[in-house]
Amino acid sequence: MATGSTALTKFAGFREQFVIPDGVIYLDGNSLGVLPKAAIAAVRRTVEEEWGQGLIRSWNTADWVNAPRRCGDKIARLIGADAGEVIACDSTSLNLFKALVTALQLQSLRPDAAGRNVIVSDIDNFPTDLYIAQGLQALLAERKLELRFVERHELDATLVDVWARTAVVMLTQVDYRSGERYDMAATTRLVQSHGALMLWDLAHSTCAFPVALNACNADLAVGCTYKYVNAGPGAPAFVFAAQRHLATLDAAAVPAPIAGWFAHEAPFAFDPTFRVTRGIERFTVGTPPILQFAALEAALDLWLTADMAVVREASLALTTRFITEVEEQCAGMGLTLATPREAALRGSQVSFRHAEGYAIMQALIARGVIGDFRAPDILRFGFTPLYVTEADVAAAASHLRDVMQLREYERAEFRARSKVT
Repeated sequence: MATGSTALTKFAGFREQFVIPDGVIYLDGNSLGVLPKAAIAAVRRTVEEEWGQGLIRSWNTADWVNAPRRCGDKIARLIGADAGEVIACDSTSLNLFKALVTALQLQSLRPDAAGRNVIVSDIDNFPTDLYIAQGLQALLAERKLELRFVERHELDATLVDVWARTAVVMLTQVDYRSGERYDMAATTRLVQSHGALMLWDLAHSTCAFPVALNACNADLAVGCTYKYVNAGPGAPAFVFAAQRHLATLDAAAVPAPIAGWFAHEAPFAFDPTFRVTRGIERFTVGTPPILQFAALEAALDLWLTADMAVVREASLALTTRFITEVEEQCAGMGLTLATPREAALRGSQVSFRHAEGYAIMQALIARGVIGDFRAPDILRFGFTPLYVTEADVAAAASHLRDVMQLREYERAEFRARSKVT
């Protein structure tokens, strides 16, 4: 295994494949990744040649129609899944809705699953995930679904009284605020040992470190591609379903979670009666956004040339160095580490708490060090080794020290809240 410094040298050539503005240290890839140069060329080709010249013929001649499955199979290689288990489509929220519906459908097919009406999540999960569960509960009021939101480290103890009624546990592998990482294998085993299904949100996992869905026997998963994958704002998300579950759904002819055009077994037969297709395509809904898929596929092709194990080594080297630099240079300035110090317990971000977190981050951004803020007091810094260097880390820590020493965060322009933080 490569050491951290050795791992970082392996990505020296990757940085040149991204558009990084002069004077910017970009530590926000955990929120929106930078622009791959290959994506520019891919979108231009799609616009000028495939759309401009091929017109509607490109659904066939440029294989637009198969973009969701083609990109899904490429994503599968990055998250430890097999071809045919992942489809790229829609948003993470919509895919989470579909995955939750599917989990309930799968449970309804089990002879011993009567009464399993509880959906469990982490109280600190990304709020949208909780909103989707709440919306599903309201939509299926006749099912009398029950939601249990538990503390992150008290999953097993808190659920003693409801494990027998739990249908699905929905967790984000890496906490969006702190960067703390669940042990996917151990958590999945725990959940499944009680007869529940395990649904993972991989928003802060995909292309941040090696993910092993099938090795961990995961049931369902969703994720996005605009963060570490670098596929751009509004890029298609994805959904994973284990082949064993797809086979069960197909055998029982279970309805699609959303009966959309592209989930029909013969969409161009224009049959007024919906008939669900087989396999992972059951999760598709409508016409895929082809320009976004062009950028996504270019980003995926770039990632497939990287060794994710080496990415992880480099990520840990960067995050460890940043923690050390900040704690040394900013000692006594009120910054508190919110991210686990133990490497195995964190993703690829580092978070610090400070009562003036928002204003501090705005002051940093004004200096060209771009991270982001999460309420109530979290400064987040994301590290993507493909384009972040050790020099970036050292410089960012020095800028943070200067912001704190000079009290730049007290300036009025840094205290005015923008709509997006």
